[in-house]
Amino acid sequence: MSALLHVQGLKSGYGVVEVLRGVDLQVMPGELVALLGSNGAGKTTLNLTLSGLVAARGGQVGFDGQDITGLHSRQVVKHGLIQVPEGRKVFPNLSVHENLELGAFTRGREHKLQNLDKVYETFPRLKERVAQLAGTLSGGEQQMLAIGRGLMAEPRLLILDEPSLGLSPLLVEELFGLISQLRSSGLAILLVEQNVGQSLDIADRAYVMENGQIRFTGTPAQLLASDALRQAYLGM
Repeated sequence: MSALLHVQGLKSGYGVVEVLRGVDLQVMPGELVALLGSNGAGKTTLNLTLSGLVAARGGQVGFDGQDITGLHSRQVVKHGLIQVPEGRKVFPNLSVHENLELGAFTRGREHKLQNLDKVYETFPRLKERVAQLAGTLSGGEQQMLAIGRGLMAEPRLLILDEPSLGLSPLLVEELFGLISQLRSSGLAILLVEQNVGQSLDIADRAYVMENGQIRFTGTPAQLLASDALRQAYLGM
């Protein structure tokens, strides 16, 4: 089976600062891959580069056998690579329903009504608040809305950037259950997180990033079996 996402030697940064220094990473169809690392490791820069929001300076991003390196972010979305950004970034003055509809602006318009039903089935709490302004939702509800908005674009690969950030332990547990449910539906997911324990509980494979480079790749069991890796990169 060929990789859905194939990243090879990827480099990018901001101005004179090089952040990514030759990143290699793969996500197979239907796989949940955890990308772990501390603040400043380069995880969000990687997400932005994959999504076409930061220009690659070298290397290649392959998606379903096609080279998408350097494509405009809208074209990346059209291929089905969808990112749910860190910090949720919902539109606070629009309703839950309006936020979800915007998720289908570039991709997924033909099946918008069916996809709305699926999102409300996955997140019943959003259906209860369909006319409520997004800015008045709780943090957990806003995260559900951000993920739901991503699902409206019919992703082939969903990138989740720090989805548990700022949530209570109870909401984090609920969120990871929902992510696991999405994975069970066959959706490929790249989960970018600092929450190591729960990410490894649901991941098929894991990468550890440090200083813009991948320092480890393997199964969660392999990562947890190495005392040196756990102490050096995961603080465990």
